[in-house]
Amino acid sequence: MNESADEESVTPAVRELYEELLRAWNRRDAHAYAALFTPDAAMIGFDGSQVRGSEVEGHLAPIFADHPTAAYVWKVREERPLGGTAAMLRAIAGMVPPGQSELNPAVNAVQTLVAECGSGSWRVALFQNTPAAYHHRPDLVEQHTGELRQILRAEHGQHQG
Repeated sequence: MNESADEESVTPAVRELYEELLRAWNRRDAHAYAALFTPDAAMIGFDGSQVRGSEVEGHLAPIFADHPTAAYVWKVREERPLGGTAAMLRAIAGMVPPGQSELNPAVNAVQTLVAECGSGSWRVALFQNTPAAYHHRPDLVEQHTGELRQILRAEHGQHQG
C-alpha cells in the first residue's frame, strides 16, 4: 500500500476514535470512554492526572457520578500516520459548563491523541489534555474560543451576529 492510500485510511479512523472519545465524555459514559484505550495506554488529564488505560474507567466513574462535567467542543488541527500501525491527532477543545450555552475560555485545551491499530481496530495509546492558557496573549485565547464558538453555533443551528 502506498503512503497516500495509507493516510487516506488511517486519518479518518483516528479522527473517528478521537471524536468518539469526546462524545463518550459528553455522555458521561466512563465505560465507553475507557473502552477506547489500550490497557497500557496513558491518559494525562487537564489537571495533570496520569492514569493507565486499564484504570481509566475507575478514574472517571466517580467523577461522572459526583460532579456535573462540562461538554467538549473541538476542532481537529492535524491528523497523520506515524508509520506502521500508529497515528497522531492534534486538536483544540473547549468546554460548555452544565446548564450553559457558551464556552468557558478558562478551560480551553490543546489535546493530543496517539492511536495504535491492533486486531483490526484503532485504540488510544496516549491522550493528553493540556490547558491552553496562552499566558499574556489574550488574542490567542480569543482566537481559540472564537474558532470553537463557530463550531458550537453551527452544531446548535445558531447564526453568528
